[in-house]
Amino acid sequence: MGPDTARKRLDEMLAGLDRSIAVLHEEHPEAEHHTSDAGASLSDTDRIDAALDALRRQRTEVLAALTRNQEGTYGKCVDCGLPVPEARLEARPEASRCVTCQSKRDRSHR
Repeated sequence: MGPDTARKRLDEMLAGLDRSIAVLHEEHPEAEHHTSDAGASLSDTDRIDAALDALRRQRTEVLAALTRNQEGTYGKCVDCGLPVPEARLEARPEASRCVTCQSKRDRSHR
């Protein structure tokens, strides 16, 4: 994936993530402000908080990928420096590691 295509896809992802985060905040302003409502409400709030956390983590990954793109290092594994397979970048444009290094990282963070 070329740098221009990558930037466009990452920009689109970032905009989509920002919209999703905004919608969750608008629809559930109580999220991240844990109230002592009934257990079901707490469960809903916990679920929304988890979704917001996941969206924010992905947003951070997309911003990092945009930075790598701007610096000319996009598509290179941040650990080993080898190229990240094209198919991986197609599936996850924000990917910063090759499959091998990502697998090692996942195992070490369990």
